[in-house]
Order: sequence, then structure tokens, then C-alpha cells
Amino acid sequence: MAMKNLFKKKVATLLQQQRESRTVSQSRSSAGSTFGDEEGNKGAQVVLENTYQLGPREDQRFCTKKAEDIIRDNLHSHLTDAEYNSETCKNLTTQITETIKTQIKTELGNNNRFKIVVLVMIGANWGQGARVASRCLWYPQYDRFAQYEYRNESLFAVGIVYGIYYE
Repeated sequence: MAMKNLFKKKVATLLQQQRESRTVSQSRSSAGSTFGDEEGNKGAQVVLENTYQLGPREDQRFCTKKAEDIIRDNLHSHLTDAEYNSETCKNLTTQITETIKTQIKTELGNNNRFKIVVLVMIGANWGQGARVASRCLWYPQYDRFAQYEYRNESLFAVGIVYGIYYE
């Protein structure tokens, strides 16, 4: 009998934990303020249901042309008068990558289901050939990429943006 009660308590505890993990507190209202009182107590709990949405809607597709334009504009604005130096190019790569990622996410909006991956490579242009390759799991119906190459007298740059749809 004691074993049955212990088992029932354990099951009830696990069910309660499962219910709590499914609830998500709503941290912002439409105006950007938080729910709750001045002491920081959380307000209303919202339970989110699955959408069962397996593909992007027509208005939420990843636009490769806009992404390519963003890459081109950023590479031109950052690298037009730049000379190759390994230290400055290391910092420039990080800066350009973050700028592109931020602009792409702004372009897509808040209600998108795309994971954005941005790769920017900068190298010295000494007349050598260079090949850039990357691999990932791909669902060609929804996943897209955009790329742009830039060259000047002292450096070359390649920018790639992957828009990978996740459910």
C-alpha cells in the first residue's frame, strides 16, 4: 500500500513538472511593458500549442535577392577602401557578419521560422585561386542561400547567408 502511494505521488510530481515546462510566461505586452507587479512577480501564464506548420507561408519565404543585396551593400560599404591586414580583417569579418545577420533578421520580421547562418571570409588577393565550399543538411523545397563575392586590389571577400527553415 505504501509503495502504491509513493508511486502515485511520484507520477503526480512528474505530471506537474511536465505541465510547468509547457507553460511560458508572457514577458511583454504589445507596448513592450512586462506583466506583473512592481516586485517583479510574473503575471499571466500562457500555454502555447503546436502549430503543426511544416512549411513556410508564401509571405514568409526566404528571399534570396534581398539577402544578396544586403550582403553586397555591406561588403561594399566596409571593404571599398580597405587594405588587407590579418588583424583588421579578423575584426572586419566579425563586424560584417553581425551586421548582415541583424539586417537579414530585420528583413524577415519577428514571426519567421528560419535559422540564419552567415559566413564571411576575407583573404589576401595575391593573384592566387581560392575555393570556398560548405555542406549542410538541406531541404531544397524550403531552405535557401544567397552569396556574393567582392574583390579589390588587395583583398577578396565571400559572403554567404543560409536561410534554413525549422519547424
